[in-house]
Amino acid sequence: MNKKIILGVLLVGLIIFLGINFGHYLTLSNAKLQHAALLSYIDEHFLISAVIYFFAYLAITAFSIPGAAVVTLLGAALFGFWVSLVLVSFASTLGATLAFLSSRFLLRDWVQAKFGDKLSTINSGVERDGAFYLFSLRLIPVFPFFLINLLMGLTPITAARFYLISQIGMLPGTAVYLNAGTQLAQIDSLSGIVSPMVLASFAILGLFPIVAKWIMNKIKPSPDVNGDSLS
Repeated sequence: MNKKIILGVLLVGLIIFLGINFGHYLTLSNAKLQHAALLSYIDEHFLISAVIYFFAYLAITAFSIPGAAVVTLLGAALFGFWVSLVLVSFASTLGATLAFLSSRFLLRDWVQAKFGDKLSTINSGVERDGAFYLFSLRLIPVFPFFLINLLMGLTPITAARFYLISQIGMLPGTAVYLNAGTQLAQIDSLSGIVSPMVLASFAILGLFPIVAKWIMNKIKPSPDVNGDSLS
């Protein structure tokens, strides 16, 4: 049997195993329960905690395990805005690139069979707008992030370009989520939910896709002869 097929099957099995056995831990309620204990540990072991969080987030993204949004919010609550921004931004992009590469070299047949109906939309977008299309998807995700990672692996885009555009395109949305996470950590009672800062943070979270879409429509360049606007 082809080695790529064997590795692909093992990887799919690992993703399913991790999702079933650990997905229930990545919930907002569990994050709130563990918040105090985690803060205490981080105060005593900051560097190792940051490294653990970084690689855990990278693995969650690379293996497309549900719960990345909760882990993002938890990161902001534990490490503060700026530290978590660095950790999440690079971990999420590296994880996305690993998922992209696994799709391209190991899971091509599985991704094609499972999500092939959506691949034509991605391909037409890439042909029409080039790398700018990926940038648009990162800023205003029409598809879930894990699906973008897998489907982009089946397109001609290079891994280096995928990484760079993802790093830049996901940064604004990451910052908005982390800002909401810092406010979520400050909620001690029901009255805290309606505090001005919490309400403002979640208002920004809700308005961000609308504002981002408006901006993208304004700055969308005309495709050049190669159909690649960010080359």
